Amino acid sequence: MSIPLIATTTFGLEAVVKRECQALGFENIRTYDGKVEFTGTEADIVKANLWLRCAGRVWVKMGSFHAVTFTELFDQTKALPWGDWIPEDGKFTVVGKSVKSTLFSVSDCQAIVKKAVVEKLKQKYQTDWFDETGASYTIQVGILKDLVTLAIDTSGSGLHMRGYRANALDAPLKETLASAMIQLSYWRKDRILLDPFCGSGTIPIEAAMIARNIAPGIHRTFASEEWERIGKALWKQARKEAYQAIDYDAMPQIYGSDIDPAAIALAKENAEKAGVDDCITFETKPCQEIILPGKYGVLITNPPYGERIGELKEVENMYRALGRIMQTDTTWSTYLITSMEYFENLFGRKADKKRKLFNGRIKTDYYQFEGPRPPRKNDAE
Repeated sequence: MSIPLIATTTFGLEAVVKRECQALGFENIRTYDGKVEFTGTEADIVKANLWLRCAGRVWVKMGSFHAVTFTELFDQTKALPWGDWIPEDGKFTVVGKSVKSTLFSVSDCQAIVKKAVVEKLKQKYQTDWFDETGASYTIQVGILKDLVTLAIDTSGSGLHMRGYRANALDAPLKETLASAMIQLSYWRKDRILLDPFCGSGTIPIEAAMIARNIAPGIHRTFASEEWERIGKALWKQARKEAYQAIDYDAMPQIYGSDIDPAAIALAKENAEKAGVDDCITFETKPCQEIILPGKYGVLITNPPYGERIGELKEVENMYRALGRIMQTDTTWSTYLITSMEYFENLFGRKADKKRKLFNGRIKTDYYQFEGPRPPRKNDAE
């Protein structure tokens, strides 16, 4: 029996996550604002958590219905098959959100859903008392314009928590967004990649993991690993296959630099944890001093935005300097995310494409300056 699933996304990345779902072979894929829905099996829950690079979390969709009263919310929640997922000893919490809905009190909605699920489980297991000593389940009640969606979180920590970045700097780029920036670019593993504002190394590390086909979730655990319905054998098999799929022979040319020596030390440490330190060259260097290492490379970066007082002039000068550097070799492509609305004026060129994305809560544009495709080997010979 196919299971309805939801992969949540940052706004603007729905199409990227949809492509990932298609590549993983999932079925009945549909996109909505902030999420991609699809169907799969228990094994696909495991696969989605291990392999989706740009999604936020993976949820089992329990049901969707309209409700404008607490009675409707209770009755329709109770009608859903909670016992198919939550065992008698399972412990569960309810989280919630409500946007433009009659039922606007999130805490009241959480309490109603909790009560309805408990009543359903009492019926299922013929008991009035639950030990709650087993696996954990997080239920989300999401209400948008009176449409209620109930789902169980299979991921636990967000999927951006890869496990290789124990420490981060003040303004880290989420791993999921870094991976999406790479996938939205021209970069492929046979091309040079450069990040001159690499911070703790997220973009270079994500690129190296893509080049080596390293599953993004291979180094972490997930909430549903403890679930009876999925079972540990599926996780063990999927992890074994993920390790076998790693291409250790891939040696991409990836460069990361930053003006902060502490950031570079951290980037090196993170790359080692991710198993890609041998294919990334990190160095401490201000962006004004970078030299493009070769032809037909791709620069992908998340520079400072000038959001802090006193930083603006410095950031403007950085953007101008970067524009001048990129003009020294027109074979290069540049991909850069920033909240500065007049970035193109400073960079000295209008972007070929612009995409609205959110970096955390900051509204940004992803500027894409596309250079020529590299010549095919046959053409060059």
